Amino acid sequence: MAQAAQMNVIEINSPVRVEHDKKRRQFSIRLNGSYDKAVLLYEYVGKKTVDLQHTEVPDAYRGRGIAKHLAKAAMDFVVEEDLRAHLTCWYIQKYVKENPHPHYLEHIIH
Repeated sequence: MAQAAQMNVIEINSPVRVEHDKKRRQFSIRLNGSYDKAVLLYEYVGKKTVDLQHTEVPDAYRGRGIAKHLAKAAMDFVVEEDLRAHLTCWYIQKYVKENPHPHYLEHIIH
């Protein structure tokens, strides 16, 4: 039982690596090796406008701050690419409200 519980733990000292698949329009974090992953999905709704649509973290990994890494990577992408963003995903809305950096806020479409 203790071994099974440990399999669902992300190493505290290991850095979280967010991967960005521009073709599939998603950010992801591999969990538990490569078996599980957390994802943030987006779509282009204009030439320079994205809709950050959905964030999903497997139940066993929720409440550990994983979605926060996805949200930060997505918002940093929006800023770096000088895009405008619709925040359809409730979690991204929450993240921006809790991290109201001016460089994020100026890219959000209300």
